[in-house]
Amino acid sequence: MSPLFRRTPPEPRNRLVTLVRKPGCHLCDDAQAVVEKVCADLGVPWEQKDITEDRELHDRYWEQIPVVLVDGEQHTFWRVNEERLRKALTG
Repeated sequence: MSPLFRRTPPEPRNRLVTLVRKPGCHLCDDAQAVVEKVCADLGVPWEQKDITEDRELHDRYWEQIPVVLVDGEQHTFWRVNEERLRKALTG
């Protein structure tokens, strides 16, 4: 096959999903279940941060929690859509 027609795979991206949440938040629990599932399916690492322990996160996101960040950029808040998150991580 001609080199002009060969497709090179895209460079792998180091993805990181961050869930900003607070203790006792049922929406945060729901969001975590979606994040855990999608990240496990795709092999993407994720972390959670407690908004009550980080003043900067508190000031920025308090009225929106839970908040999901993908590579440090806000992806969504309140409710996490599994298909949308999966698309963001594979697109």
